[in-house]
Amino acid sequence: MIITRILLPVDGSRLSDAATDMAIDLSENYNASVVLLHVRRPVPTGLGQPNADELLSYLTDGAEAVITHYRKKLSNAKIDFNELIIGGDVAEVIADVSRVEKCDLIVIGSKGKTDLEGLILGSATHKVLHTAPCPVLVVK
Repeated sequence: MIITRILLPVDGSRLSDAATDMAIDLSENYNASVVLLHVRRPVPTGLGQPNADELLSYLTDGAEAVITHYRKKLSNAKIDFNELIIGGDVAEVIADVSRVEKCDLIVIGSKGKTDLEGLILGSATHKVLHTAPCPVLVVK
């Protein structure tokens, strides 16, 4: 298997940290670049102004706070990466980004911050396994 581009979706959870460590190791071994992705909640349509702008600003600030931690980890490891913050359904965005960015592998935590969504495997991770166009490495 040739790995040149790894998609790393993160949410600030302990398992996202573990997935990041795995992506760093794989990137170093395969000399692959990383696409660092955080999926934020979407802004509901019909919210009206200025409420929509305020909510978008709030969600963007929260997403930036999450991604900063992973940006530092990848930079410290001297990994070639680019980052994306996109609003929408987590699993759909991950699958879409993996297609658009032509990723060879997705490295994702087995559960995100909301452990109640899935007993053994997080619901977003479960959906990604079924919709991703490339192999998915699930990290515990």
